[in-house]
Amino acid sequence: MERHGAGGDVCMCQTVYPAHANHRGELSAGQLLKWMDATACLAAEKHAGVSCVTASMDDIQFEEAASRVGQIISIKAKVNRAFKTSMEVGIKVTVQDILTNVEKIVSLAYATYVAKPVGAAKIELEPVKLLSTEDHLEHSLAIERRRIRLDYEQVFQNLMQESNKEGDYCDTFEEEDAVSTDLTRVQSIELVQPPHANHHGNTFGGQIMAWMETVASISASRLCHSYPTLKSVNMFKFWGPSVVGDRLVFNAIVNNTFQNSVEVGVRVEAYNCEEWIKDQARHINSAFLIFNTVNDKGQLLTFPRIKPTTKDGMRRYHGAIIRRRIRLARKCMLSAKENKPSDPWERSNQAYVSYSNIAALTHLSAKSGWEITSTLDDIKIWTHEEVDVLSLKVEMQVKVPSHLAFSLLSDFTFRQQWDKHFLTCEVLQAVNEDEKIYYVTSPPTTGHKPRDFVILVSQRQPCKPSEPYTVAAKSVTLTSMPPSPEYCRSEILCAGFQIYSDSSSSCTVCYFNQVTSGVMPYLAANLTGSSKSIEDTASECIKFLELKGSKC
Repeated sequence: MERHGAGGDVCMCQTVYPAHANHRGELSAGQLLKWMDATACLAAEKHAGVSCVTASMDDIQFEEAASRVGQIISIKAKVNRAFKTSMEVGIKVTVQDILTNVEKIVSLAYATYVAKPVGAAKIELEPVKLLSTEDHLEHSLAIERRRIRLDYEQVFQNLMQESNKEGDYCDTFEEEDAVSTDLTRVQSIELVQPPHANHHGNTFGGQIMAWMETVASISASRLCHSYPTLKSVNMFKFWGPSVVGDRLVFNAIVNNTFQNSVEVGVRVEAYNCEEWIKDQARHINSAFLIFNTVNDKGQLLTFPRIKPTTKDGMRRYHGAIIRRRIRLARKCMLSAKENKPSDPWERSNQAYVSYSNIAALTHLSAKSGWEITSTLDDIKIWTHEEVDVLSLKVEMQVKVPSHLAFSLLSDFTFRQQWDKHFLTCEVLQAVNEDEKIYYVTSPPTTGHKPRDFVILVSQRQPCKPSEPYTVAAKSVTLTSMPPSPEYCRSEILCAGFQIYSDSSSSCTVCYFNQVTSGVMPYLAANLTGSSKSIEDTASECIKFLELKGSKC
């Protein structure tokens, strides 16, 4: 059964009425989650042509205060990429004040939906039609976000084990004025009725999220004795289905507090009539919601410390700390500024540093406004200026297969054989088959010390023939490799290769570099015509690749 995607763009606009609002006249977070899920699900169904269900949600951050009664909420959802039976949907939420016409972003989120055709029919989704530069960008990065989703649980478990080995766990917990977590326990039950489900009887994921937000908010309020506001929802997935007639039992408890925020864990179990009588629960979802609270002046209030009372409570307490580490790392990576220093390479942020590495190169290559500055046989040099940022692109026509060029260019230990700017290069960490960290030294320029770099190299093979092979590089910080007085530690903000297949025996290699002080002397000399360093290096790269290709 095949479905031809008719495009997956959907927009929902809602006026916030009192029925949608909390006691402060602000839009209920649960209501917003329902609208977000409904819009995204409709986008998925528009592409798939069949009913879809929510499979998972990435971290949801609410950056702007919720809208108030009378304001307009706009939710735009678009399918970024279709896999075999699932789709990533991007969600953008904005709020508009109709009196001032000011519009602000409330949240940017990503969700995964699975196509569920009626009966036993199987479906393989059609690729998404890419009509704009933004479509191509999101399509390319969707595969990176999918890697993060698939690896998240393993990353979390590794960090928990590491925490246990370091002695972060303890059998007793003593802190003055700490509040017992038992006081924050909340249980609630809901009966799934037809308005809570789609036309096939499957419970809306957004409805379950709304019920979760309600019970989690009650749990948090028992700790702070105030009205908490939802700020984020941790990445989660639905473990099983729920249908009309199910009884859903929600159990919530505060896991930990962090000065001005609190994490509440919610476990959802489902029962049909027979399971209800036998007390045989189906665990369909667990999620972690983060709240803060403010006083009448809008100032953040401090949450009291909590005291776990059981071994499982202690596990949740430390799990909250790990999730916060991962959440902050993600937020830092995805909001990274172009001129920020190199990212630290730690267990909690490795997936997000790798993502930002690939994302930065993908964004740089997709920019419009590249201007050609030099053409020499099979080599073209382009530059791109944007405010005070200068970037370089070198395009090379090479007579070797694209997969071979990728294999040779992704191994930076070969770089010394064709790039005179690489004096030495050694592997510091072989993280996995797609990520390696290198230590590189470069020869000195006149009047300066030699430079050294600690570089993360991320390599990706294309998912389909029209996509390029990618080799991305950026500087990272390793505690085991501090700066040395013998060298000037330098930074690579964004660099790497994209390799496109032209035929079975030729390819186009594009090298990109967002120029830093370490590259500027070579580029400046090229632009003024006093040096051909870049052309010479590119020529040596072509010779190296074609020589290696002739021996294969």
